[in-house]
Amino acid sequence: MAKPRALQIHAGPRARAHLLERGLQAQDIQVIAGAAGGPKGLILLPLDAFVFGHWLPQGGHRVDLVGASIGAWRLAAACRADPVAALEQLGHDYIHERYGTVDGVMPRADVVSARFRLTLERHFPLDSLDPMLKHPRWKLHIITSRGRGLLRRPGRLSMPLGFAAAVALNGLSRSLLDWSLQRVWFSPDGQAPHWIMHPEPDLPTATAPLHADNFEAALLASCSIPFWLQPVQDITHAPPGPYWDGGLTDYHAHLPYHRLQEGLALVPHFQPRLVPGWLDKPWRHRHGATAYLDNAIVLSPTSEWLNALPGGKIPDRSDFKRYLHQPRERERLWAAALRASQQLADEWAETVGRASIQALPLP
Repeated sequence: MAKPRALQIHAGPRARAHLLERGLQAQDIQVIAGAAGGPKGLILLPLDAFVFGHWLPQGGHRVDLVGASIGAWRLAAACRADPVAALEQLGHDYIHERYGTVDGVMPRADVVSARFRLTLERHFPLDSLDPMLKHPRWKLHIITSRGRGLLRRPGRLSMPLGFAAAVALNGLSRSLLDWSLQRVWFSPDGQAPHWIMHPEPDLPTATAPLHADNFEAALLASCSIPFWLQPVQDITHAPPGPYWDGGLTDYHAHLPYHRLQEGLALVPHFQPRLVPGWLDKPWRHRHGATAYLDNAIVLSPTSEWLNALPGGKIPDRSDFKRYLHQPRERERLWAAALRASQQLADEWAETVGRASIQALPLP
């Protein structure tokens, strides 16, 4: 029985016209975005390895890499001297990370944060940071969410109340989320790209420099899921306060790419829809494509390929609890999904060689 096709390509109107008329060259890409999503991002690692290890360097130009949570980790790995090896290490270590149990339940957030910090230190040694942040072609941007209002001083009572307030404010308007959670954008030069900030940011945005002495803290913060990990407090060179997962403000990097003066944005993703913020998940009317994505290309797996994976789905965060007492089974399923996802990379490698590429409209 033939394997189902793995890769589907969706694109905004301007990007679809470009793909149909000219295909796609590496130099056409001006932005690559990495979405939050925890273990779901594992299936994108072979695709990342092809893009950063083989295809994108052919362009010889400067590219913004924008990520939150696992997306930021993936793109930071892509900035290493050997991106393919760094991405392979990320996949191996993420799959085999074990937090153990305390009295049969998941460990406290401080325990998980401490373990995760050690993982990041191992992945990004201090002597590797300056070359990464001064990469001649890739400019890394890490998105985090800073607590405000009731979330300025996270505690046993203030955190649930603060996040309840954030849910309510976001439900009224996404722009009101800033009252509880502020997007803070870390970049090597301390500036978010022009297309984010001008004429005005799509969401209230503070900026901070990304240096070797705060890189680990910024990346840890961007991956710090509330209640699962502790917030990172008072990051050097950034506004004071607690910092959480960048996916809270920018879940799937639904950003104003249409402001790019030229070129396209590429978003390798685990689904075709780009949900703006994590708190927008219940608001399905916010999940559809907007004018922001007119020149964006979204790569994602087909439903047939997903259904054919062991377990019938991609890895997700609930697997840590589902296989809490069977970590080897979780590792087996996740490793199998990672191996299978090489097909996504192979199909994209074949696609970019075409003179004309057909893409579906973004849903």
